[in-house]
Amino acid sequence: MTAFILDLIQSWGYAGIFVLMLLENVFPPIPSEVIMGLGGIAVAKGRFDFWTLIAVAVAGTSAGNWVWYAVGRWIGYERLKPFVDRHGRWLTLDWAQVERLHGGFLKYGPGIVFAARFMPVARTMVSLPAGMVRMNQAKFLAWTAAGSTIWITALAGAGSWFGGRFANLDAFVGPVALVAIGSLVLLYIYRVVTWKSKEKGE
Repeated sequence: MTAFILDLIQSWGYAGIFVLMLLENVFPPIPSEVIMGLGGIAVAKGRFDFWTLIAVAVAGTSAGNWVWYAVGRWIGYERLKPFVDRHGRWLTLDWAQVERLHGGFLKYGPGIVFAARFMPVARTMVSLPAGMVRMNQAKFLAWTAAGSTIWITALAGAGSWFGGRFANLDAFVGPVALVAIGSLVLLYIYRVVTWKSKEKGE
């Protein structure tokens, strides 16, 4: 995966960053930590301008999040129940939990969208309920961009700082990414295996 990310950054430049950040939010297993870490290293090597990198990455992230927002808006809250009832184990959610999430989102939607930008997986999937409750699109994109700017700047800044001080740092990013992705997969498997529906009293 790291080789794919590096190849796209090297061959497409800023456009590669935009595409990767869009994909990261459509397919969560592609980690923004790796993309922006490598982007920051490219800044240290003089390939990218730091703030242009940030602007392009935020634009890609916002576009990717809007995809899930549009899906949520299309599905709607009412049409979700049969899907949750059937596939609750794989979602590790039951309908009672969905209703609580829905109520919280109606009250604190903008804050939730902003805070979720700093959480793996949640930063992508939070767009789905935002669409379902038909949160104002401009407000959704504004809060997404606000949280994303902070997170992306921190990641790119770290990559640039380390990249300027350690030679061949990008060679170590791949193993770290594999460990991070593997940890997320194991956590999901654990949640599926141990999940019990409180509605059914299982």
